[in-house]
Formats: sequence, C-alpha cells, structure tokens
Amino acid sequence: MLFLRPALPPAIVAIGLALAIAVPAQAAAVPAITVQNGRTQPVFSYADAVREHVYVESPVDSDSDGALDKVRVDIIRPKESGPGLKVPVIIDESPYYDNSGRGNEGERKVYDAAGNVTKFPLFYDNYFVPRGYAVLNVDMLGTTRSEGCPDVGGRADVLGGKAVIDWLNGRARATRADGSPAVADWTTGKAAMIGKSYDGTLANAVAATGVEGLKTIVPISAISSWYKYQRSNGVIYNLDYASGLADYVDTDPESKCQAVRDRLDAEDGDDTGDYNAFWAERDYIKGLLGDASKVRAGVFVVHTVNDLNVKPDNFSTWWKALAERGVPRKIWVGQTQHVDPFDFEGRRDLWVDTLHRWFDYWLYDVPNGILQEPRADVEVGPARWTTQDDWPAPSALQTWLWPVSDGSLGGAPVASGTATFTDIAMSEADMVADVGTAKPGRVAFTTGALPQDLRLSGTPTADLLVKLDKPTANLTALLVDFGEDTRVDWRRGQGITTLAEEDCHGESTAADDACYKKVVTNVATRPLEIVARGWIDVQNRHSLSQAEPLPTGTYGTVKWLTLPQDYTFKKGHRIGLVVAGTDSDYSEETGTGATVTLNLGKSSVVVPFAQGTPLTDVPKDTTTFRGPKKPDLPKADTKFTFF
Repeated sequence: MLFLRPALPPAIVAIGLALAIAVPAQAAAVPAITVQNGRTQPVFSYADAVREHVYVESPVDSDSDGALDKVRVDIIRPKESGPGLKVPVIIDESPYYDNSGRGNEGERKVYDAAGNVTKFPLFYDNYFVPRGYAVLNVDMLGTTRSEGCPDVGGRADVLGGKAVIDWLNGRARATRADGSPAVADWTTGKAAMIGKSYDGTLANAVAATGVEGLKTIVPISAISSWYKYQRSNGVIYNLDYASGLADYVDTDPESKCQAVRDRLDAEDGDDTGDYNAFWAERDYIKGLLGDASKVRAGVFVVHTVNDLNVKPDNFSTWWKALAERGVPRKIWVGQTQHVDPFDFEGRRDLWVDTLHRWFDYWLYDVPNGILQEPRADVEVGPARWTTQDDWPAPSALQTWLWPVSDGSLGGAPVASGTATFTDIAMSEADMVADVGTAKPGRVAFTTGALPQDLRLSGTPTADLLVKLDKPTANLTALLVDFGEDTRVDWRRGQGITTLAEEDCHGESTAADDACYKKVVTNVATRPLEIVARGWIDVQNRHSLSQAEPLPTGTYGTVKWLTLPQDYTFKKGHRIGLVVAGTDSDYSEETGTGATVTLNLGKSSVVVPFAQGTPLTDVPKDTTTFRGPKKPDLPKADTKFTFF
C-alpha cells in the first residue's frame, strides 16, 4: 500500500511493492491519497465533500452583449483538498444538464438554496471523489447556467472549455457568485475530460488546442469533425441541423441567441454540401482552432460501429490521426448504437475499473501497466468481446470484390459489362430487398455461400467507374450480409433494454446515489444485415470543398470510404454489394434523377478481412440468389438524438 502525503511528489516510484510511508501518529487520522494494487483507494468522505461553484471568464463574447462570457463550473472535491493536499480533476462539460440530462436515465443537476449542486449526474463524482479526485460538471457556454450562446462545435464551444483548464492552471480568472475571486489552489492542475456525445466532442475539441494541463480525454461516441457528423462526401444528412441543435440545448429565451442561430444557417453551406470555413472551424482532426497534431493528452476512445447518430467515421479517422502522431491511446469498439460503455451488457464493472486505472495512470502517475495491455477491446457478437493489439485488427488484409453483369460478386474483374440505375431517394430496406430482381433505383450483386467465416475489421472502400446523364448524382454503397442470424438489434432502444435491477459504483448520499439500472443487449433474428454503408455526391469525388461536375456521358472514377465496421460474415452466408442513389434513411436530399451507368469491369469494393483471409477463391453465386423480400429494417432515429 502506498500513501501519498501532500509533501510528496505525485509520481509513484515503486511497482508491484506494497509500500507504507511512515507518518507521525498524530497525522494518521487525516486521509491521504492511498494506492493499492495499482489503484487509488476510497479514503475520503463523499458525504463531507466540498460542493461549490465558480464562474470562469472565457475569451469570447458569443452573445455580443459587450462582456466576455462566463462558464459555470460546478465542483465537488474532497474536504481535505486545498493548498496542503492538491488533487487532480475529472471534467464532464455538457450542454445537456438542464434538458435531456446525462446517462441512460437522463439525470439532471439538482441544486440547493445556495446554488450548489447536490446531485451530480452519472457516477463519476460518487466513485472518484472518495479516491482523491475533484469532479467538475461544466455547463457549456450558452447552456444551463453559463453565459453566452452555443455555436455547435465552434469557437465559443471550444474556448469556453479550454478556459476551465486554463483556470485550473492559473492562466484564467474566475469568480464566485458574489463576485469575489476564485482561485483553484486545491488542484495539481492535472485534468481529464470525459463524456458521451456532445460532452465527448468537447473533450476532443479542447484536446486539439494543445492546452497544457489536460492530461487525458475519454471521448465516448464523440464527434471529431462536425462535417463528418452532418455530411458524407458532399451528401447532406440533415438540413439546418446546427441551428436546430443550438436551439435545443439553449434554454434561454428564443430571442437571446437568434442572431447566432441565423448565422449558423447562413454559413453551414446547405446549398452545396461542401466543406467550407464553417466546417473547418469545427474540425478537430485538421481544423482552424486545433488539430490532432497538437494533442498532448492520452486518449481513450469509446465508440460503436452501429452508431448512426455520431457515425463511426468520427472515431476511425480521429483514431488514425492520433496513431500517426504517436499519441498514447486505448479503444473500446462496441456493436450497439449511441450507447455509453457503462451500459455495455456484462462490462460495467470492467469499464469502471478500466477507467479508474486509466485516470490513476494519467492523473496520479500510478504505474499500473495499463498502456502495456492490449490496446483494443472489440465486440464481435452480442455481448461477446475480444482483445487485440490495435484496431482495426492488425491482421486485416485488403480483399477486392468485383461486381459482374450476371448479378454475382467475385474475386476477379470481368472485362466487360455495365449496370444502370437512377438516383432517386430510396430507403435501405428497399435497396436490399429482392436483390435478384431488377429495380430502377439500385443494382445488386452477391457472392455464393461463404466456405468460412470472414471478419471485416476496418473501413471498406467503394471504387466505381461511372457515367451520368446529368452533372452529378448521389451514390450509396451498401455491404450486406445475407443469411439468417441473431445479431445485435441496434435499431431498437439504441441496442439495449433497461432493467429494474440496479448496481452501485461509489458512495451515496440521500441526494445523490451511486446506483444505476442494469441493461441487456437487444438482439433480433433477421435474414440479413447491412454491414457497411457509405455515401458520396459525385461532384465531390475530387474535393470536399470544391464541386466538380462529371461531364455528362463521360466515365469518371468515384472512390470513397464507407463507414467503418467490425463484423463477422458467417460460413454459408452471402456477401452482397448494393449500389444505389440517395439514401432516404440518412439524407434529407431528394435525389438528382440522374441515370447512373456503372462500368462493372473497372468497379470494385475493397474489404479489410481479418479472419479467414486470404480468401483466395470468392465463391460465385450460381443459384440466381434473390434474397428476402423487403426486410423489417426500421430507420434508426438520428435527428436531434445527439445526447
């Protein structure tokens, strides 16, 4: 056991030893940071913790009232923390504390008569404060009790959160409710940011500024590029989404921030779908306010491959950029939809313990070996997980599949043949129904029955040679698993069902308990699954920021990445490729009406298979496979379900 007294440096200098640092007997009653088995121990009283709030001055005036906006910060920390015992900080910054709430149970902040929070949403405070951490629930600018206006991923969102880190490290000012100065003399300045969805997005954004003092982030189902959140290669998912979300999270009178929402509508480029300065400001991989090259923090990414709200290319491109820059990192990849790892069936205890060890490593320098463990935990079936050295699976090999004019999908190109369809708005259920029957809005191709399991791990690529009779068209590529199986039903309830039974993680008070309802994974037995999907506006085939229509009647190469996946095609199933026009499930566009001609001999889809590869002989479909009738594929709710 190791006790860290205030006079001692925070670094742990012994590994695998139970050390006791002698202290005077009269000081034994005063709790000290205690580490045992590579984990900080719960030695501080949660009930007696300090609960307070401050207002941090940001560098922005987002509501144009002539004063710099102040960020409301609600704090809970051990009673003993102060100049003599400095503690690190865990931050959950959110725009949702007074609207949708946080977590599966939608918890909101509850305040006492003095304006201090008596109930902090989620378990972070209950669990980590007794272990020697401060927990800060921060109201994003323009929301709850902060000043200003939300600007949906832009300057105010980013710099408001950064100001809190600066205040913790003595670089920004804060006041109490009475206007007196508030100094964070109780903290080491080491901070973590964590959160799901918008909360995790703010963590990505602040980390991308390179702010000093932010040691780690845990972005869960988080955005790394708002363009990717609302666009795919020029195809628009939702029109005027930014202003709608800003209005949702802002509970002030409508008139206060109407000018900001009008600006969002004017600048978002919905008339073209192109990447412009609006989206560059909201790009944390390589944007105007920061990028992945500036990240100083260790990053623990959690996302799910079936999250069709914050689509999984947000995590895969962020993960790749961090890897290229050597950022220390860890990842969990699930199969539900927009779900927190606290609600992954059967993994709640493991999640809490892994997060605990991660924070101990980065904020208390505990040498617990967490970075020497397998980097990736991946769900490979309903509530079935594996660990591997990285994600995608390092063993994945690129496999080319080629469409053929007879409707088959093979392992080698055929020199000639074309297929034609019209760009119309079409649901995915219609796209994948009766694949052996011609439809005007799509073309479809399938392999024969697979001789072995094949695990896709990573991001497929659609590489098509097309010509149009109009300047542009929207294209959809779907990779489909045809075969009856029981799979995660991520469309229903985000993929989970909440039970009545609870379990507890941390200490409780009458006002704030540490207990939450358990969940189970939803499953469904269906004849097919759309595994990967991707979209592109043909005129954005060369550039996201500069449209270039394809000359009518001329073939051009259109190559793009689908959304990433991790999925196993079972032996005996068939792999299908469907190419269509506008996907009405995920785009509000109506389709161009263009006739699309696909040169089959020079078109393919490239799939990273990690299991059962190399597939040296793709079985040809010789049975005139027609597939099921229109399957029951209810559209996942993705509009204004950001929380």
